[in-house]
Amino acid sequence: MVNQDGKEIAGIGFTHDDFAALLDKYDYHFSPGDIVPGTVFSLEPRGALIDIGAKTAAYIPIQEMSINRVDDPEEVLRSNETREFFILTDENEDGQLTLSIRRIEYMRAWERVRQLQQEDATVRSGVFATNRGGALVRIEGLRGFIPGSHISTRKPKEDLVGEDLPLKFLEVDEERNRLVLSHRRALVERKMNGLEVGEVVIGTVRGLKPYGAFIDIGGVSGLLHISEISHDHIDTPHSVFNVNDEIKVMIIDLDAERGRISLSTKQLEPEPGDMVRNPDLVFEKAEEMAAKYREQMMQQAAESTETTDSLNGEEAVLAVE
Repeated sequence: MVNQDGKEIAGIGFTHDDFAALLDKYDYHFSPGDIVPGTVFSLEPRGALIDIGAKTAAYIPIQEMSINRVDDPEEVLRSNETREFFILTDENEDGQLTLSIRRIEYMRAWERVRQLQQEDATVRSGVFATNRGGALVRIEGLRGFIPGSHISTRKPKEDLVGEDLPLKFLEVDEERNRLVLSHRRALVERKMNGLEVGEVVIGTVRGLKPYGAFIDIGGVSGLLHISEISHDHIDTPHSVFNVNDEIKVMIIDLDAERGRISLSTKQLEPEPGDMVRNPDLVFEKAEEMAAKYREQMMQQAAESTETTDSLNGEEAVLAVE
């Protein structure tokens, strides 16, 4: 070691050059993509200097401090705080590395939403913007999109901004940065918990298409396909229904995964074609016809079970022989 005059202190043969050489020998090699611990030692207006054990302090710009918007570094970091940082870039010409917290939050957010999707969880989020295609939300800090076809509300899309919605996951794709959600699926699932196949419900006709009618049943939409309106041939649903008609329908299928409820009035007809000739009679006899439908379904299920048991018995006999 040397004194202020540059002379070596007796008994201590360790110079500044020796120290620099030692640093070079034991220098850590930092690579982009590494996650390393670091200590904040200087907060600046648009970033912060971080000690990660390199020769030169690393730098984290304010836009890399969080997955959310940050206006002041002190919103995220404190002096002398130690935490994890993601190495974003190689050293620049001054030997300085650029760091990120946002990338760590981003990776962990995708991991979390993948887990939520696997659990088929329902999440809630507020709409922060809308566009021609649908609505935008944030899930775990990630930007998510709700297609217009998966928004179940009578409100104009523009009025949804600020509203908190229950949502189900449709697509989670980190590579393509696609997070797509469904409000309709969440509502249908919640509604499905109180519905059963074979049950008669009262609904309101909300839309008519060439292929069928969309029926509102307690805030969720079910499809009454044209083939399930009547046993008689129907050219168009418009010949049987008008928008805002209140009708009775029977649930014939609940598809929670796809968020679909399939309906029928055909199965409620006392006689084939009654929905065309006398829909009031169909609605009057709806519960009675639905009870017969459920009885037939139970009978078919029992027969199917007996057939399966019989086949299994025959296979067992053959195996013994």
